[in-house]
Amino acid sequence: MEFRWKRNLFILWIGVFFCGMAYTLSIPFIPLFLQEELGIRSDVEAWSGVTFSVGFLASALIAPYWGSLADKYGRKPMLIRSGFSLCVVYFITFFVHDPYIFIIVRILQGLMAGFIPAAIALVGTNTPDKQVGYALSVMSTATATGGILGPLVGGLLSHWVGTRECFVVSGCIMLISAAIALIWVKEVHEKPKGARPSVLDDLKQAAGNKQLMRIFSMTLIVATSVMILEPLLTLYVVEIGGSAKGASLSSGIIFSAVGIATVIMGSRWGIIGQRIGYDKTLYIGLIGGGIGNLLQLGTHNLIVFGMLRFSYGLFFAAVYPALNALIVQYADNEFRGRAISLNQTANQFGMMAGPLIGGLLGGWISIQFVFIITGAALLGAALTMKLNSRREAKQSLFG
Repeated sequence: MEFRWKRNLFILWIGVFFCGMAYTLSIPFIPLFLQEELGIRSDVEAWSGVTFSVGFLASALIAPYWGSLADKYGRKPMLIRSGFSLCVVYFITFFVHDPYIFIIVRILQGLMAGFIPAAIALVGTNTPDKQVGYALSVMSTATATGGILGPLVGGLLSHWVGTRECFVVSGCIMLISAAIALIWVKEVHEKPKGARPSVLDDLKQAAGNKQLMRIFSMTLIVATSVMILEPLLTLYVVEIGGSAKGASLSSGIIFSAVGIATVIMGSRWGIIGQRIGYDKTLYIGLIGGGIGNLLQLGTHNLIVFGMLRFSYGLFFAAVYPALNALIVQYADNEFRGRAISLNQTANQFGMMAGPLIGGLLGGWISIQFVFIITGAALLGAALTMKLNSRREAKQSLFG
Protein backbone atom coordinates (compact mmCIF):
# COMPACT_ATOMS: atom_id res chain seq x y z
CA MET A 1 0.00 0.00 0.00
CA GLU A 2 2.83 2.41 0.92
CA PHE A 3 4.53 1.93 -2.45
CA ARG A 4 1.30 2.00 -4.44
CA TRP A 5 -0.05 5.34 -3.25
CA LYS A 6 3.33 7.03 -3.65
CA ARG A 7 3.72 5.59 -7.14
CA ASN A 8 0.23 6.75 -8.12
CA LEU A 9 0.90 10.18 -6.63
CA PHE A 10 4.06 10.54 -8.73
CA ILE A 11 2.43 9.33 -11.97
CA LEU A 12 -0.77 11.35 -11.50
CA TRP A 13 1.29 14.42 -10.65
CA ILE A 14 2.91 14.16 -14.09
CA GLY A 15 -0.45 13.57 -15.80
CA VAL A 16 -2.10 16.53 -14.06
CA PHE A 17 0.96 18.67 -14.79
CA PHE A 18 0.55 18.08 -18.53
CA CYS A 19 -3.23 18.55 -18.31
CA GLY A 20 -2.79 21.89 -16.51
CA MET A 21 -0.16 22.94 -19.02
CA ALA A 22 -2.44 22.05 -21.95
CA TYR A 23 -5.22 24.18 -20.49
CA THR A 24 -3.17 27.24 -19.55
CA LEU A 25 -1.24 27.17 -22.82
CA SER A 26 -4.31 28.21 -24.81
CA ILE A 27 -7.42 29.01 -22.73
CA PRO A 28 -6.15 32.17 -20.93
CA PHE A 29 -5.63 33.76 -24.34
CA ILE A 30 -9.26 33.40 -25.42
CA PRO A 31 -9.75 37.21 -25.43
CA LEU A 32 -6.91 37.54 -27.94
CA PHE A 33 -8.24 34.58 -29.97
CA LEU A 34 -11.64 36.27 -30.16
CA GLN A 35 -10.09 39.52 -31.35
CA GLU A 36 -7.36 38.28 -33.69
CA GLU A 37 -8.84 35.08 -35.13
CA LEU A 38 -12.63 35.34 -34.79
CA GLY A 39 -13.06 39.01 -35.63
CA ILE A 40 -14.69 40.25 -32.40
CA ARG A 41 -14.06 43.99 -32.24
CA SER A 42 -16.63 45.20 -29.69
CA ASP A 43 -17.85 43.91 -26.31
CA VAL A 44 -14.76 41.70 -26.04
CA GLU A 45 -15.16 41.51 -22.25
CA ALA A 46 -18.69 40.12 -22.56
CA TRP A 47 -17.70 37.65 -25.28
CA SER A 48 -14.76 36.49 -23.17
CA GLY A 49 -17.01 36.02 -20.17
CA VAL A 50 -19.51 33.95 -22.14
CA THR A 51 -16.91 31.72 -23.82
CA PHE A 52 -15.19 31.06 -20.50
CA SER A 53 -18.46 30.39 -18.69
CA VAL A 54 -20.26 28.01 -21.05
CA GLY A 55 -17.54 25.41 -20.73
CA PHE A 56 -17.63 25.53 -16.95
CA LEU A 57 -21.44 25.41 -16.92
CA ALA A 58 -21.41 22.25 -19.04
CA SER A 59 -18.74 20.75 -16.79
CA ALA A 60 -20.72 21.61 -13.65
CA LEU A 61 -23.86 19.93 -14.97
CA ILE A 62 -22.09 16.75 -16.09
CA ALA A 63 -19.63 16.37 -13.16
CA PRO A 64 -22.02 14.45 -10.83
CA TYR A 65 -22.73 11.98 -13.63
CA TRP A 66 -19.03 11.37 -14.27
CA GLY A 67 -18.49 11.07 -10.51
CA SER A 68 -21.23 8.47 -10.26
CA LEU A 69 -19.70 6.48 -13.12
CA ALA A 70 -16.31 6.76 -11.43
CA ASP A 71 -17.71 5.19 -8.29
CA LYS A 72 -19.10 2.32 -10.37
CA TYR A 73 -16.23 1.68 -12.81
CA GLY A 74 -13.26 3.42 -11.17
CA ARG A 75 -11.43 6.72 -11.58
CA LYS A 76 -8.89 5.42 -14.08
CA PRO A 77 -11.51 4.97 -16.86
CA MET A 78 -12.58 8.57 -16.26
CA LEU A 79 -8.97 9.73 -16.64
CA ILE A 80 -8.68 7.90 -19.96
CA ARG A 81 -12.08 9.14 -21.19
CA SER A 82 -11.38 12.76 -20.35
CA GLY A 83 -7.77 12.75 -21.54
CA PHE A 84 -8.41 11.47 -25.05
CA SER A 85 -11.66 13.46 -25.44
CA LEU A 86 -10.02 16.76 -24.50
CA CYS A 87 -7.19 16.01 -26.90
CA VAL A 88 -9.69 15.74 -29.76
CA VAL A 89 -11.56 18.92 -28.67
CA TYR A 90 -8.35 20.97 -28.64
CA PHE A 91 -7.59 19.79 -32.17
CA ILE A 92 -11.13 20.69 -33.31
CA THR A 93 -10.73 24.22 -31.91
CA PHE A 94 -7.90 24.86 -34.36
CA PHE A 95 -10.39 24.71 -37.25
CA VAL A 96 -12.97 27.07 -35.70
CA HIS A 97 -13.46 30.42 -37.48
CA ASP A 98 -16.90 31.44 -36.17
CA PRO A 99 -17.43 32.77 -32.62
CA TYR A 100 -20.74 30.90 -32.23
CA ILE A 101 -19.15 27.61 -33.27
CA PHE A 102 -16.39 28.39 -30.78
CA ILE A 103 -19.00 28.59 -28.01
CA ILE A 104 -20.36 25.16 -29.04
CA VAL A 105 -16.82 23.70 -28.94
CA ARG A 106 -16.30 25.23 -25.48
CA ILE A 107 -19.50 23.50 -24.32
CA LEU A 108 -18.16 20.21 -25.70
CA GLN A 109 -14.89 20.80 -23.88
CA GLY A 110 -16.79 21.29 -20.62
CA LEU A 111 -18.77 18.08 -21.14
CA MET A 112 -15.60 16.08 -21.74
CA ALA A 113 -13.61 17.61 -18.86
CA GLY A 114 -12.82 15.84 -15.64
CA PHE A 115 -9.20 14.67 -15.83
CA ILE A 116 -7.98 16.65 -12.83
CA PRO A 117 -11.04 15.91 -10.60
CA ALA A 118 -10.69 12.20 -11.43
CA ALA A 119 -7.00 12.33 -10.52
CA ILE A 120 -7.80 14.09 -7.23
CA ALA A 121 -10.52 11.55 -6.43
CA LEU A 122 -8.17 8.65 -7.20
CA VAL A 123 -5.52 10.09 -4.91
CA GLY A 124 -8.14 10.77 -2.22
CA THR A 125 -9.49 7.20 -2.30
CA ASN A 126 -6.20 5.31 -2.80
CA THR A 127 -4.08 7.11 -0.19
CA PRO A 128 -3.92 6.31 3.56
CA ASP A 129 -6.11 8.74 5.52
CA LYS A 130 -3.21 10.24 7.47
CA GLN A 131 -1.42 11.09 4.21
CA VAL A 132 -4.38 12.39 2.20
CA GLY A 133 -3.92 16.07 3.06
CA TYR A 134 -0.26 15.99 2.11
CA ALA A 135 -0.95 14.07 -1.11
CA LEU A 136 -3.66 16.50 -2.21
CA SER A 137 -1.37 19.45 -1.50
CA VAL A 138 1.31 17.86 -3.66
CA MET A 139 -1.29 17.39 -6.41
CA SER A 140 -2.11 21.09 -6.28
CA THR A 141 1.50 21.85 -7.22
CA ALA A 142 1.07 19.74 -10.38
CA THR A 143 -1.66 22.00 -11.74
CA ALA A 144 0.31 25.04 -10.64
CA THR A 145 3.53 23.86 -12.30
CA GLY A 146 1.64 23.25 -15.52
CA GLY A 147 0.13 26.68 -14.98
CA ILE A 148 3.63 28.17 -14.93
CA LEU A 149 4.89 26.69 -18.17
CA GLY A 150 1.53 26.81 -20.00
CA PRO A 151 1.08 30.59 -20.08
CA LEU A 152 4.77 31.15 -20.81
CA VAL A 153 4.82 28.70 -23.72
CA GLY A 154 1.39 29.87 -24.88
CA GLY A 155 2.45 33.49 -24.65
CA LEU A 156 5.55 32.85 -26.75
CA LEU A 157 3.66 30.74 -29.30
CA SER A 158 0.76 33.16 -29.70
CA HIS A 159 3.25 36.03 -30.01
CA TRP A 160 5.33 34.26 -32.68
CA VAL A 161 2.90 32.07 -34.64
CA GLY A 162 -0.60 33.04 -33.45
CA THR A 163 -3.13 31.96 -30.85
CA ARG A 164 -4.80 29.40 -33.12
CA GLU A 165 -1.74 27.14 -33.19
CA CYS A 166 -1.72 27.03 -29.39
CA PHE A 167 -4.77 24.75 -29.46
CA VAL A 168 -2.88 22.17 -31.54
CA VAL A 169 -0.03 22.16 -29.04
CA SER A 170 -2.58 21.82 -26.19
CA GLY A 171 -4.07 18.78 -27.92
CA CYS A 172 -0.66 17.13 -28.25
CA ILE A 173 0.15 17.75 -24.60
CA MET A 174 -3.25 16.42 -23.52
CA LEU A 175 -2.50 13.25 -25.47
CA ILE A 176 0.50 12.71 -23.18
CA SER A 177 -1.75 12.97 -20.09
CA ALA A 178 -4.16 10.43 -21.58
CA ALA A 179 -1.33 8.02 -22.40
CA ILE A 180 0.09 8.30 -18.89
CA ALA A 181 -3.30 7.45 -17.40
CA LEU A 182 -3.79 4.52 -19.77
CA ILE A 183 -0.38 2.91 -19.31
CA TRP A 184 0.90 3.61 -15.81
CA VAL A 185 -1.91 4.53 -13.40
CA LYS A 186 -2.87 1.66 -11.07
CA GLU A 187 -6.11 1.79 -9.12
CA VAL A 188 -7.57 -0.37 -6.41
CA HIS A 189 -11.29 -0.04 -7.01
CA GLU A 190 -14.02 -1.76 -5.03
CA LYS A 191 -17.27 -1.74 -6.92
CA PRO A 192 -20.13 -0.53 -4.65
CA LYS A 193 -22.60 -3.17 -3.64
CA GLY A 194 -26.24 -2.78 -4.57
CA ALA A 195 -27.81 -0.24 -6.89
CA ARG A 196 -25.78 2.79 -7.93
CA PRO A 197 -27.09 5.92 -6.14
CA SER A 198 -28.55 8.61 -8.37
CA VAL A 199 -27.25 12.18 -8.44
CA LEU A 200 -30.36 13.20 -6.49
CA ASP A 201 -29.53 10.62 -3.81
CA ASP A 202 -26.00 12.01 -3.60
CA LEU A 203 -27.36 15.54 -3.17
CA LYS A 204 -29.70 14.37 -0.41
CA GLN A 205 -26.85 12.60 1.38
CA ALA A 206 -24.61 15.65 1.10
CA ALA A 207 -27.42 17.93 2.31
CA GLY A 208 -27.54 15.95 5.54
CA ASN A 209 -23.91 16.83 6.24
CA LYS A 210 -23.69 20.50 7.28
CA GLN A 211 -19.91 20.53 7.22
CA LEU A 212 -19.80 19.24 3.66
CA MET A 213 -22.39 21.77 2.52
CA ARG A 214 -20.31 24.58 3.99
CA ILE A 215 -17.28 23.37 2.07
CA PHE A 216 -19.32 23.24 -1.14
CA SER A 217 -20.55 26.79 -0.51
CA MET A 218 -17.01 27.97 0.21
CA THR A 219 -15.77 26.36 -2.99
CA LEU A 220 -18.50 28.13 -4.97
CA ILE A 221 -17.58 31.52 -3.50
CA VAL A 222 -13.85 31.03 -3.96
CA ALA A 223 -14.15 29.82 -7.56
CA THR A 224 -16.45 32.70 -8.46
CA SER A 225 -14.14 35.31 -6.97
CA VAL A 226 -11.08 33.88 -8.70
CA MET A 227 -12.72 33.49 -12.12
CA ILE A 228 -14.20 37.01 -12.13
CA LEU A 229 -10.70 38.15 -13.08
CA GLU A 230 -9.90 35.37 -15.56
CA PRO A 231 -11.34 36.94 -18.74
CA LEU A 232 -10.06 40.37 -17.72
CA LEU A 233 -6.40 39.81 -16.80
CA THR A 234 -5.12 39.71 -20.37
CA LEU A 235 -7.11 42.85 -21.22
CA TYR A 236 -5.82 44.52 -18.03
CA VAL A 237 -2.24 43.71 -19.04
CA VAL A 238 -2.91 45.51 -22.35
CA GLU A 239 -4.34 48.43 -20.39
CA ILE A 240 -1.34 48.89 -18.09
CA GLY A 241 1.34 47.57 -20.45
CA GLY A 242 0.30 49.55 -23.49
CA SER A 243 1.28 47.12 -26.27
CA ALA A 244 -1.47 44.82 -27.54
CA LYS A 245 1.13 43.05 -29.70
CA GLY A 246 3.14 41.95 -26.70
CA ALA A 247 0.14 41.30 -24.47
CA SER A 248 0.21 37.52 -24.90
CA LEU A 249 3.78 37.22 -23.64
CA SER A 250 3.30 39.72 -20.81
CA SER A 251 0.04 38.13 -19.65
CA GLY A 252 1.68 34.69 -19.87
CA ILE A 253 4.31 35.84 -17.39
CA ILE A 254 1.65 37.38 -15.13
CA PHE A 255 -0.44 34.17 -15.18
CA SER A 256 2.68 32.17 -14.33
CA ALA A 257 3.43 34.24 -11.23
CA VAL A 258 0.56 32.65 -9.27
CA GLY A 259 1.63 29.20 -10.45
CA ILE A 260 5.20 29.72 -9.27
CA ALA A 261 3.92 30.80 -5.86
CA THR A 262 1.70 27.72 -5.65
CA VAL A 263 4.60 25.40 -6.46
CA ILE A 264 6.67 27.03 -3.74
CA MET A 265 3.96 26.88 -1.06
CA GLY A 266 1.52 24.12 -2.14
CA SER A 267 3.12 21.14 -0.39
CA ARG A 268 4.22 23.33 2.54
CA TRP A 269 0.61 24.31 3.20
CA GLY A 270 -0.24 20.60 3.23
CA ILE A 271 2.33 19.99 5.96
CA ILE A 272 1.12 23.04 7.88
CA GLY A 273 -2.47 21.80 7.55
CA GLN A 274 -1.56 18.42 9.04
CA ARG A 275 -0.04 20.24 12.00
CA ILE A 276 -2.55 23.03 12.76
CA GLY A 277 -5.68 21.74 10.99
CA TYR A 278 -6.99 22.34 7.49
CA ASP A 279 -9.70 24.71 8.69
CA LYS A 280 -7.07 27.10 10.05
CA THR A 281 -5.00 26.72 6.90
CA LEU A 282 -8.05 27.56 4.80
CA TYR A 283 -8.74 30.66 6.93
CA ILE A 284 -5.15 31.92 6.50
CA GLY A 285 -5.31 31.32 2.75
CA LEU A 286 -8.59 33.22 2.38
CA ILE A 287 -7.36 36.21 4.41
CA GLY A 288 -4.05 36.38 2.53
CA GLY A 289 -5.76 35.94 -0.84
CA GLY A 290 -8.31 38.65 -0.07
CA ILE A 291 -5.71 41.18 1.04
CA GLY A 292 -3.52 40.24 -1.92
CA ASN A 293 -6.33 41.06 -4.35
CA LEU A 294 -7.05 44.39 -2.70
CA LEU A 295 -3.39 45.38 -2.94
CA GLN A 296 -3.55 44.93 -6.72
CA LEU A 297 -6.02 47.81 -6.96
CA GLY A 298 -4.50 50.84 -8.65
CA THR A 299 -1.37 49.08 -9.94
CA HIS A 300 -0.08 50.67 -13.16
CA ASN A 301 3.25 48.88 -13.51
CA LEU A 302 3.55 45.36 -14.96
CA ILE A 303 6.47 44.37 -12.74
CA VAL A 304 4.72 45.51 -9.56
CA PHE A 305 1.52 43.83 -10.72
CA GLY A 306 3.38 40.57 -11.30
CA MET A 307 4.98 40.77 -7.84
CA LEU A 308 1.59 41.34 -6.22
CA ARG A 309 0.08 38.40 -8.13
CA PHE A 310 2.96 36.26 -6.87
CA SER A 311 2.40 37.39 -3.26
CA TYR A 312 -1.32 36.66 -3.57
CA GLY A 313 -0.47 33.18 -4.87
CA LEU A 314 1.71 32.37 -1.86
CA PHE A 315 -1.36 32.54 0.39
CA PHE A 316 -4.03 31.38 -2.02
CA ALA A 317 -2.04 28.18 -2.57
CA ALA A 318 -3.49 27.01 0.76
CA VAL A 319 -7.15 27.28 -0.24
CA TYR A 320 -7.97 24.48 -2.70
CA PRO A 321 -5.82 21.77 -1.03
CA ALA A 322 -7.43 22.63 2.32
CA LEU A 323 -10.94 22.45 0.82
CA ASN A 324 -10.20 19.04 -0.74
CA ALA A 325 -8.65 17.75 2.48
CA LEU A 326 -11.69 18.88 4.50
CA ILE A 327 -14.00 17.01 2.10
CA VAL A 328 -11.98 13.84 2.65
CA GLN A 329 -12.15 14.52 6.39
CA TYR A 330 -15.90 15.12 6.56
CA ALA A 331 -17.14 12.54 4.01
CA ASP A 332 -17.55 8.83 4.72
CA ASN A 333 -15.10 6.65 2.83
CA GLU A 334 -17.73 5.16 0.47
CA PHE A 335 -19.11 8.64 -0.28
CA ARG A 336 -15.74 10.34 -0.68
CA GLY A 337 -15.47 10.08 -4.46
CA ARG A 338 -19.00 11.38 -5.01
CA ALA A 339 -18.42 14.17 -2.49
CA ILE A 340 -15.35 15.28 -4.46
CA SER A 341 -17.47 15.23 -7.64
CA LEU A 342 -20.18 17.36 -6.01
CA ASN A 343 -17.53 19.78 -4.85
CA GLN A 344 -16.25 19.87 -8.41
CA THR A 345 -19.76 20.80 -9.51
CA ALA A 346 -19.79 23.68 -7.01
CA ASN A 347 -16.35 24.70 -8.28
CA GLN A 348 -17.49 24.60 -11.90
CA PHE A 349 -20.61 26.65 -11.15
CA GLY A 350 -18.35 29.25 -9.58
CA MET A 351 -16.01 29.12 -12.56
CA MET A 352 -19.06 29.57 -14.79
CA ALA A 353 -20.50 32.50 -12.84
CA GLY A 354 -17.17 34.28 -12.33
CA PRO A 355 -16.28 35.00 -15.98
CA LEU A 356 -19.86 36.08 -16.72
CA ILE A 357 -19.81 38.53 -13.83
CA GLY A 358 -16.29 39.66 -14.69
CA GLY A 359 -17.10 40.10 -18.37
CA LEU A 360 -20.17 42.20 -17.59
CA LEU A 361 -18.40 44.24 -14.92
CA GLY A 362 -15.40 44.81 -17.20
CA GLY A 363 -17.69 46.45 -19.73
CA TRP A 364 -19.37 48.71 -17.14
CA ILE A 365 -16.67 49.69 -14.65
CA SER A 366 -12.89 49.95 -14.61
CA ILE A 367 -11.18 46.57 -14.39
CA GLN A 368 -9.25 47.85 -11.38
CA PHE A 369 -12.40 47.98 -9.27
CA VAL A 370 -13.03 44.29 -9.95
CA PHE A 371 -10.08 43.58 -7.65
CA ILE A 372 -12.11 45.14 -4.81
CA ILE A 373 -14.98 42.72 -5.47
CA THR A 374 -12.75 39.64 -5.57
CA GLY A 375 -10.79 40.67 -2.49
CA ALA A 376 -13.97 41.43 -0.55
CA ALA A 377 -15.46 38.07 -1.54
CA LEU A 378 -12.46 36.15 -0.17
CA LEU A 379 -12.38 38.20 3.04
CA GLY A 380 -16.14 37.71 3.42
CA ALA A 381 -15.70 33.94 3.03
CA ALA A 382 -13.01 33.99 5.74
CA LEU A 383 -15.25 36.01 8.09
CA THR A 384 -18.18 33.66 7.50
CA MET A 385 -15.97 30.67 8.23
CA LYS A 386 -14.74 32.26 11.47
CA LEU A 387 -18.27 33.05 12.64
CA ASN A 388 -19.42 29.49 11.91
CA SER A 389 -16.48 28.09 13.87
CA ARG A 390 -17.32 30.26 16.87
CA ARG A 391 -21.00 29.29 16.68
CA GLU A 392 -20.12 25.60 16.60
CA ALA A 393 -17.71 26.04 19.50
CA LYS A 394 -20.43 27.69 21.60
CA GLN A 395 -22.94 24.96 20.72
CA SER A 396 -20.52 22.21 21.72
CA LEU A 397 -19.70 24.07 24.95
CA PHE A 398 -23.29 24.66 26.05
CA GLY A 399 -25.02 21.87 24.13
